[in-house]
Amino acid sequence: MRGRVRLAAPLLVVVALLLEGCSVFALPPAPSWVPLVGRPEQGKAPNAPPVPAAKQPTAPLISVGQAAPVDPDTVLDRVICVVNNDAITLFELDEAEAYYLYESKEQPPSGDARVALRDRLLQRMIENRLQLQQAEREKITVDDLEMNDQMAELMKKMNVKSEAELEQQFKRQGVTMEGIKKRIRDQLMVERVRRRRVNLRVTVTEQEIDRYLDQNREKLETGLHFEARHILFLPDPNRGEDGWEDAKRRAEDVYGRILAGGDFAEMAKEFSQDGSGKDGGSLGALKRGELAVDIENAILALSPGETSAPFRSQVGYHLFKLDSKESLSGEGLTQARNQIRDILLREKLQVRLKEWLAEIRQRAIIDMRL
Repeated sequence: MRGRVRLAAPLLVVVALLLEGCSVFALPPAPSWVPLVGRPEQGKAPNAPPVPAAKQPTAPLISVGQAAPVDPDTVLDRVICVVNNDAITLFELDEAEAYYLYESKEQPPSGDARVALRDRLLQRMIENRLQLQQAEREKITVDDLEMNDQMAELMKKMNVKSEAELEQQFKRQGVTMEGIKKRIRDQLMVERVRRRRVNLRVTVTEQEIDRYLDQNREKLETGLHFEARHILFLPDPNRGEDGWEDAKRRAEDVYGRILAGGDFAEMAKEFSQDGSGKDGGSLGALKRGELAVDIENAILALSPGETSAPFRSQVGYHLFKLDSKESLSGEGLTQARNQIRDILLREKLQVRLKEWLAEIRQRAIIDMRL
């Protein structure tokens, strides 16, 4: 059975279960306007950042707060699970639970809720042991240079100037430097075997990006700006339908003047019955969703510089002019494709990781003793 270093309870405060910045899923954050593949339509464009495909949980390498300690002297330690030839003890599970509650800021659960939490944590520990065992079988190692880099980062976060000073801080908490280094080395090995077994077997093709663009173009364009103007002709509320016909007639007259070469902004100043008239009818820079749907659709159906025929809304008759509209082209299209590539890659990585963990788990001998 491979030896395990029992870490004292204060280690919960300073060492995380996973290393920061080493995840195989460390990709740039998805933009708020990019939808996820496979999510059901909700009938509206997303305003909040989309939820990416499930992301592997990460935690900082160190934490500087105070966690509720696990007193090893009060824990009746015993083996609760054997993963191949590697044991997981009750103390290790209690330690993982205390760390989880510290990081999540959750109140300690009780009853069935605590049983469910501890089961999830134990399953995660089993997966971590399986990955570490696979890394050892593949003779994956972590060289001294990489360890030195990690220790330098740790010293920076702990605000100490030397490894001796860092060791003294850990020693005061009852933690050995050897234990810290072993935890860091193990996690680096896990990340390395994941890269080999997961990352290198996942690709995203240009055809997949094209298909995503075609299926989600409207949502992708949600965050793009457009600028427009309008001229409003209000009906006389006391004349019923006759008032609407008069408003339409006035709109058609001004529309004819614009087609004959009249300046839209000047016509807006002279004829518009909306407050924007004094500004040449300018509606300013807009995003999709800021105007009534029917009005927005009428404006975006135009080409830049084009003026619409009289359009009836619930308010009155309008003439619209589209001044400019951003589109998914050039640099904007390149950026969108890169972001889509990251989203698709993230999803594929999650699928591949789940498959690989299932494969190595199926081959393993796991003896549950809890």
